[in-house]
Amino acid sequence: MSLAQLHYTSAPPGPDGSGFRFTAVSPGVPPTLLREAEQLIGYEPPRDLAARPDAEQLKSFPKAFSFSELSDGGMLLSRSVYTGADYSGRWGNFHAHAFHLPPGMRLPDGALPITAWESPRWADATPPGGRPEPVDRFEPCGLLRRDGLVAFARSRADRLTAFFADLRALVEGTDTRQIVLVEQDSADVAQWIALACTVLAREQAHRLTFTTYTRRPQQARQQIVGALPSSEPAGHDHRFRVHDCTARADSGPVQDAWADVCARVWSAGRPELFRDGSGELGPLAVAALVDGVALRGDGRAAAARWAVDHAFTLAEERLTALVAALTGGATDAYADAGTRKARYSPTGTPLDDEPAALTALLARLDGRVPTAVSAPLAARVLASAVLDRGPIPALGAGSLTPALRAGLARDLAPALRQGVADPGEPAAGRPLSLLRVADLLDVDCTDVLPEFAGRIARDLVSGRATSPAGTDGTPQAGRDAGAVAPEPGGPSGAAHPGQGAASPARDGGTHAGHGPASAADGHPGDGNCPPALLDVIHGHPAVRTALFGALDALAAANPPGVAGRLTGSGLPVSLDPGFPHLRMCVQADAAGPLRGDRLRRFHEALRTAGVSPHAEPAVLHTAFHLVWPDGLPTGEEASLLLNELGSDAHRLAGTRDLLVEAALAAPADDPAVPALATDLLRCFTGELRPAHQVPLLLLEYAGLLDTGQDVEGWVKSVLDLRDGAVEPVPDAVTRRAYDALARRLLPAAPAPESELYALARSGDPALLAAYERLARSDRVGDRLRTVPSYVAACFCDWSAYPQSHTLWDETRTALLTKVLRPVVRALPAEDQSEVEEELRRTGRGRLDAYRAWNRPGALGRLAGRLTGRGRREDRQATWYGDVEPPAEEGRR
Repeated sequence: MSLAQLHYTSAPPGPDGSGFRFTAVSPGVPPTLLREAEQLIGYEPPRDLAARPDAEQLKSFPKAFSFSELSDGGMLLSRSVYTGADYSGRWGNFHAHAFHLPPGMRLPDGALPITAWESPRWADATPPGGRPEPVDRFEPCGLLRRDGLVAFARSRADRLTAFFADLRALVEGTDTRQIVLVEQDSADVAQWIALACTVLAREQAHRLTFTTYTRRPQQARQQIVGALPSSEPAGHDHRFRVHDCTARADSGPVQDAWADVCARVWSAGRPELFRDGSGELGPLAVAALVDGVALRGDGRAAAARWAVDHAFTLAEERLTALVAALTGGATDAYADAGTRKARYSPTGTPLDDEPAALTALLARLDGRVPTAVSAPLAARVLASAVLDRGPIPALGAGSLTPALRAGLARDLAPALRQGVADPGEPAAGRPLSLLRVADLLDVDCTDVLPEFAGRIARDLVSGRATSPAGTDGTPQAGRDAGAVAPEPGGPSGAAHPGQGAASPARDGGTHAGHGPASAADGHPGDGNCPPALLDVIHGHPAVRTALFGALDALAAANPPGVAGRLTGSGLPVSLDPGFPHLRMCVQADAAGPLRGDRLRRFHEALRTAGVSPHAEPAVLHTAFHLVWPDGLPTGEEASLLLNELGSDAHRLAGTRDLLVEAALAAPADDPAVPALATDLLRCFTGELRPAHQVPLLLLEYAGLLDTGQDVEGWVKSVLDLRDGAVEPVPDAVTRRAYDALARRLLPAAPAPESELYALARSGDPALLAAYERLARSDRVGDRLRTVPSYVAACFCDWSAYPQSHTLWDETRTALLTKVLRPVVRALPAEDQSEVEEELRRTGRGRLDAYRAWNRPGALGRLAGRLTGRGRREDRQATWYGDVEPPAEEGRR
């Protein structure tokens, strides 16, 4: 099929006028096409060439060879040349010859448009008679032959990558709109276009529009625009990519793998590698490597990625050649590993893609192709991972040939030993993987195992070894108090007498185990041990022994923290005997939840240890902190622990002070505490610190008061003990002593004169408050309402020693007014008589004072003033029901 042709030039007057017009047009070409074509085939000569050139000078004028898209979807292939003067002698004439390709049509034989450059089929003048001769094919000129293009590409080698990168952006429809090529000769632009069409996919090459010359690049409609240095500048629009080949080349790197591979293939003189016409990076990179073309890392990575999906479609010879090219082709394929300086992110993700791609290819080939094919790749990947700090591949014994294994062991041994001992890495991560590689290569790392085991133990306890991939290993909320284990030391051995270990998290806990929930409360740890670590523990006895020893020391130093991490972790502690502290922490939930009998759980923990606390007292310390991680035992529990195990065991284990602390921090209503204090004073005579001894003596004395022991100087003894303490006595201890003193004074009413006088003279606010608190209790109120003699006794006590101390006056006045008066006024007549009879027996003055105090009216108020009544009336407001007995304990 013949293509429609157009000829355009300046012609003499004719039916269509004179000047520039179409002088020859194939039949059937519509006028609309002519009008559109006229805008595309114009020619402006360069400004810097001769204005009136001779025939020889005309040959140096650029040729505007263009391939343009039309509005109807068709294409226009045209060639415009400068012809000098027209028929009238006026300079500036040109001749344009164009072919119209309807939509979907290509050049004869499917030739690319650029191949028609300077074909003999182009005419420089209008054909005779105005009738174009049919053209059924285009014979290419010699300029675009293979050798010529290779020579041209090599002459522009420093510009190829940038050009191909912009070309890819252009055809993919990104923000690049046009490429402007500035050359001294339009023929060089044609060669650039030929290079572009060769590397593109066939369909893209057929649709690529171009022009080899224009004086106004900004007005051109083609994708690739040729220009001379004298042409108008393309401007600074970022959508124009200007490649000025007459100026110095930009030396900056181009991060485009496809462009780099294309440039290297052309520079290597192997354009036939583009023959498949797909334009894809993967198969092109594979073909280049197999053919011996050296590629950059990203090109090699692209080849490896493509081979992952197509490895088994390649012939074995081609696959072997590809692997050899990817690994460097040397016998010791790993020799150049570490020199490429592959970069990885902190999470192990390659910043350079080649290591990851090679690793993926190895995973695809290893075990599925002969070892001779995959072993060089395995050696390269392994060496690169070790030397460049990349992810370690999982290799088996059959992944390497004996020669490669021996060479790797020789060259990687220093890096492996250094990596296993690297303190900057979580030990259960990369160092553990390197240890497995050392085992695979028979590299001896015995001397670094103890330090490695210590680090992996600390990582396990801190949670870094079990954190999911991609996290920072931060302990979970609620675990922080016991998550990070301290360095081994502390109470892992026998403690010095009197220097017990401090309880972990003691400050934040409360008494009797009612503090914050702990990881040792029967809850499993944060997660299982990493499978790789379990494999090493099972298969490497030296690592297992060192690791269990380090964990045992950490467990002795911080039992709750270690138990919180390792309980339920699956750590196989049964593989080796010994390590009692570790056993207790790993199997901390064997006895069931902690919320039951804590003494039973304590003994279960000791049985789990497999060693007697008398033989190794430190296990007592560990068991204590596992059962009471955040609190303290009750008085009864502490007494049983002391009496069952003996003072020597607690002294050596460092738990003596914990028992003392349990006694001092116990609530005032714990009945077993005084007996515990007595036991502690008896068992540790001369060992207790003064700050502990005095409070324990107070607790013991409080027990004597509560049991009714025959002791003297109650008030004085309590106050003297308190005042003789070298440090402030704990509030709970002081309150217990004061409450016991109040319980001894009030039931004995009337109290012994000496004790009551000591109480009145003490002026101790806390002691008087304890006394008043008990006096206002229901227990005292019920007895006052039912025992008239007790009413008389309390009146005697509460009216005694007026003005001995202001606080005593306030206290007794309040008790007379707010406690005793409502009871007395509600007593029946016979009880009133019995009260007066009791007072008569104590002396006439007491009876008169009672009657005066109990008399209503002015005389009663006067008697109240004489007995101290009313002194606090203005300090405490009255409330409804004052005449009724108090309904609840304490002041209202």
